[in-house]
Formats: sequence, C-alpha cells, structure tokens
Amino acid sequence: MPSDNKCVHCGADCGKNPVIWNNMQFCCHGCEQVYRLLNENKMHQYYDLQSNPGIRVEEHQYDTKYAYLDKDEVQKKMFEFHENNIAKITFYIPSIHCASCIWLLEHLNKLNKGVKHSVVNFINKTYTVSFNTDEISLRQLVELLVSIHYIPDLSLSTLEKPKSKGVDRKLMYKIGVAGFVFGNVMLYSLPEYFNGKPLGDSLGTFLYYLTYILTVPLVFYSGSDYLVSAFKNLRKGIVNIDLPIAIGIITLFVVTSFEVISGAGPGYSDSLSGFLFFLLIGRWYQGKTYQALSFDRDFKSYFPVAVTRVVDGQEESALLEELKAGDELLIRSKELIPTDATIKHGTGLIDYSFVTGESTPVRKEAGEFVYAGGRQTSGAINITVEKEVSQSHLTQLWNQNSDDKPSERSLKSIIDKISVYFTVVIILIALAGFGYWFALGHDFKTAILVLTSVLIVACPCALALSMPFTFGSTMRLFGKHGMYIKNTGTIEKLTRIDTIVFDKTGTITRPDESRLLFHGTPLTQKESEAIASLTRQSTHPLSNAITQYLNHTKTLPVIGFVEMSGRGIYGKANGLALKLGSAEYILNEDTNSNKASMVHLTINGAYRGYFSIHNKYREGVDVVLKGLKKQFQLYLLSGDNDSERSNLLNYFDADKIYFNQQPADKQNFIKELQKQGRNVLMTGDGLNDAGAF
Repeated sequence: MPSDNKCVHCGADCGKNPVIWNNMQFCCHGCEQVYRLLNENKMHQYYDLQSNPGIRVEEHQYDTKYAYLDKDEVQKKMFEFHENNIAKITFYIPSIHCASCIWLLEHLNKLNKGVKHSVVNFINKTYTVSFNTDEISLRQLVELLVSIHYIPDLSLSTLEKPKSKGVDRKLMYKIGVAGFVFGNVMLYSLPEYFNGKPLGDSLGTFLYYLTYILTVPLVFYSGSDYLVSAFKNLRKGIVNIDLPIAIGIITLFVVTSFEVISGAGPGYSDSLSGFLFFLLIGRWYQGKTYQALSFDRDFKSYFPVAVTRVVDGQEESALLEELKAGDELLIRSKELIPTDATIKHGTGLIDYSFVTGESTPVRKEAGEFVYAGGRQTSGAINITVEKEVSQSHLTQLWNQNSDDKPSERSLKSIIDKISVYFTVVIILIALAGFGYWFALGHDFKTAILVLTSVLIVACPCALALSMPFTFGSTMRLFGKHGMYIKNTGTIEKLTRIDTIVFDKTGTITRPDESRLLFHGTPLTQKESEAIASLTRQSTHPLSNAITQYLNHTKTLPVIGFVEMSGRGIYGKANGLALKLGSAEYILNEDTNSNKASMVHLTINGAYRGYFSIHNKYREGVDVVLKGLKKQFQLYLLSGDNDSERSNLLNYFDADKIYFNQQPADKQNFIKELQKQGRNVLMTGDGLNDAGAF
C-alpha cells in the first residue's frame, strides 16, 4: 500500500475509498469527526506531540446507552466527591497510550467549559476529573469522552468495589515512628562511637535512658505486627519467619532494658531501631510491588453497569442488581449477555470466547437457552432472564475453585520452611551456650550474656530483609518482560514445576487470526475481488478471515446483501451472484465434520469449492514447546474439536492430547495429576480454565 494513504488522525490505511474533509483523508467518519472537533476548538497541539497519536474511532450509537448515568443511585456510588454542584470522579480508560492522550484529556475543558480540572495517571491509565454538574452531567461527560474515543471502562465492579486507598497508612505511620527513633538513637549514640567505649558520666546515663525510652514505642508499635503474628501462629502450632524476628526483637529489648536499668551499659537500642526500620522498609517495598501488579478482579469487572430492559414495549436502563427472573432485555450487537436467559425474539450468534476461550460463534434461535458471558455478534435480540446475575453459570464458573482451599502446609513460604529449622537450631545453640558457661562456674550474668549474644548475632535480619527485596525485584523484572506475577508464592511454586498443561485456542494459537486454504476451482481476480467485497459487509469472524485471506483493497458495490445469522451470506458484486456459508445453507446438507471450519461457495448458482479455516499458531510456539518438552511433561486440554490433531502431534505426544474438554473436565484432569504427585503449571486464556487454574 502507498505510504501516503494513511488516516490523518490514527495513521491507519484508508483503503480505496477514504473519507475526505478539507483535502485531508481519513479511514472512517469517526476519525474525521474527532479531527474536526479538535480543529474547531483550536487543539492542534494534540497532533504535534506525536505522529498519528489518535486511535481509530468506531461510530457509536449512545443515545440511550449511557442513560443509566442520570440515575442518582449510580452517581452516588461513582462520585468520589459531590458538593455545591462540583463533582469528582476517576475513570479507568484503557486507550490512554501516549503523550497526546494526556494532553488532550487534561485540556478537556476546551471542549466543554463544565470540566474544571483533570489529571491523567499514565501508568494506571486512570483519568481523574472535576466538573460542574450544572454545566455538564456525568452522562454528558462520558459521552464526550466516548466521542473522542477515550471510552471509560464502566463495569459492574465500578459500583460495588470501594476505591483503593493505594497506601497502607498504618504501615507508613509505623515506618515514620521507626525512622524517627532510628535517626535520634543513632544521633545520641555518636558520643559513644567517637569515644570508643561506653560513657560513664551522667551524660552517658542520660543518653542511655533517652534511647531506651525511644525504643518502647518502636518495639510495641512499629514492631507489633511481627510480635502479634508470631504469637498467633505459635498458638496454632505454626512456625514462620515472624517467630525468629519476634524473638530477636524481644531479646534485644530485654537485654537493653536490663543493661540500662541496672547501669551495666547502653544495651542495643541502635541495633534494634536500625533492624526494625529497614525491616519495615522492605515490607513497604514489597507492598508497592503488589499494588503495581494488582489482579483483584472478578466476573463483575467485565459486565456493564446497566442494560436495556423492555417493559410494556418501552425501553429503560436497569442496573444489573435490579434484574429478576422473567425480565425482558434488549441485547444489541456486540453487547454482553449479563445473565443466563432464553432468547425471546431474534437469532443469536453468540461469541463465548470470554467464557470458553473458543472464538467460533454459536447460533441460537428463539426459545433456546444462552449463558451469561456470551457476546451477541449479529443484530439485536430480546432475551428473557432465567437467573439473577449472582446465580448465573458464569458466576459458578468463576467461583468453581472456591472449595479447593489449599492446606496450611501448602501456604508456607520458603522463609517459613527455613525458619522452622533455623529457629530450633539457634535456640538449641543458645541454650547449649548458656548451660556450658553456667556449668563452668561462671556467674549467671555471663551465662545470660552468652545466651542473648547468640540470639542477637543469629537474628535472621539478613533473611528477613533480603526476601522482600528479592521477590519484589523478581516480580518487577518479570513485569518488564510482559510476565505479571500475582504474588511471591507464585515465584516459589514455579521453581517446583514438573508438568505443564496447555489450553489450545488463544493460548498457543492466535485467537483473532486464522490460516485459510481454498479447495476447488481456482478463483479469478474478478471473482476474488467480488467475494472480498461481499464478505467485507459481514461482521462474522469467518467472513473477516476470508476478507483478510483474499487481501483485496478494491471495494466493489454489493447489491442485495443478505446475511442469514449463523448460516451464510448472499449478494451480487462485479456482476456475479455469490453465496457463501455452511454446508447446510449452500448444499442443503449437514456434513457434521469435526475438521476445520468450512465456508462453501457458489457463483451464479454453480458450486466452486470451500474455504477451510485452521488455527494460526503463535510465532515461535514450536521452539518454546520443543524446549519445554526436554524438561517437563506437556499436556494439551482443549474445549475445541480434534481438527488440529495432526498439527499438534508435532509438539505433544498422542496420549497427552485431549479435545472437547468441558471446564469441569479440565479441573478434574489437573486434580488427577496432582494426586500423582505432579507439580502442575496450567496455561490458558478463557474463563473455562479458571477451575483448572
């Protein structure tokens, strides 16, 4: 394609029929509208910050889509602040991707004076905006953002989940106290360090007592988490890393108390304050890592806040929590089905890829049952609610592993396991030292000094401090390479893996790409251009795959286009009468083939052949799987049919490939491997893999 055939707004190829405005070309009317909007408001800087910064815009119909945002109960749950007609709200906008996005969103007041202040958090892709509700409503604000294609992620979880505080204030207070004590104790200890020996005068005694007093809040406030954790776990018979840390804290504090009160010396206030301060810093660092890699989402994060309910023939917006069995809903094209239901009117072509990972749509007629989580891909349908959202099949899938709670023993980390032996050995050595020196006739003070010295010197400071930093850095290193670890326990489990189980569709194959072959009489240039023009009219995934396969940029007029949902398409282009679709639609027969998807073709009533559509595997998957096979046992579990068996035999052993697997089958398969003593890593991309995970 010529390099100058790019959309001025988004940089996409404009094809043979670009949209022209003011001698500039655009790939679609949506991009043209956004460009004109920015031009009319003199916001040309948007394009100066980065070449082709825009995102390709789809034309949205939102006359009633966001009507639910006018409801007071919705606004109260979404607003962070609302007083004197000034409201503040934070949106998550996934399409924020460059400096131009930041500039445009932070100058939104130029498009509407009702916007008073706005700021973008680029890392988290969040947009916080304050606006005057008398000048622009919440609904109008969202529609303004949608009009420039910065579409906020408005999901059910937006209403139900509290806003994240972002910072553990209690931990910050404890770090503040520990830092204050550490700084002052080290300052008061300087005379002793410079003198090279304990200070014996009244000044020394005063400084000893001062540092000791400071350690009291340090131990019982800043160090309280370790003391309480050790005590609670010990009561349950569990020894974790907090126990030796707690013993170290108590030992240092007791010895310091004894030496200062008896006048024997300064104690260990400096060591104790430094130990706790850096320990808490390590905990804070680890917490920051968890915050950056947050995966606390459930099925409600993917559902809309409201849907269109039909009552007595009239459409209205309804929150999902208001839906009851028997309600009639209108589901438009590309909208998600929020709950288990029965189709009342229309023909459904349901994409269940969110639930199953399989991208081929399923055809459903009036009266048939549809599951929550499917997306309607062809026209609008009316459905009758069978179950409330919280009782749907999707909810059961998401929560299917709730009964499989890991045992307490499996929850122990590497540190906890080491600390069991570490603590016992150190205590035995300390007691042995105490007994040895006391048995030799030394006084009790010397023996107790030996006991405490062993505990102090062997205090697991390095272990306790190094693990949070090590794991935190490891998680960040993984993140830089596109692998996001949920928690440190996952890192530990990865070291023990000996078996890897793969899902197929979307995991080792590309979900939105296919490999096509045409079987039949070769097509002429005229015929292939006509077919590409016809399939371009359809949104069906198989039609899109054929359009990409033929790769013709010339779009011809199509006369009499008709699409039979789930069956096929018909139309005339380039003087040819074309008909594409299933064997039942084209040949009036059902092949019941389990092989690759087939789209049959007739031209002017004559059968010409069929397109076979196969999965396209991810680049480099052969190298990865062959490398893994040398070290791990590899299995494949797929919810799809066995059409790809011959290809998969290049990577997996024949007895380790399983097709037509339901979610429960995958979960049970993993359980069986675990019963055999296998440490299993499961990889997948669909909600049907949740139980196996």
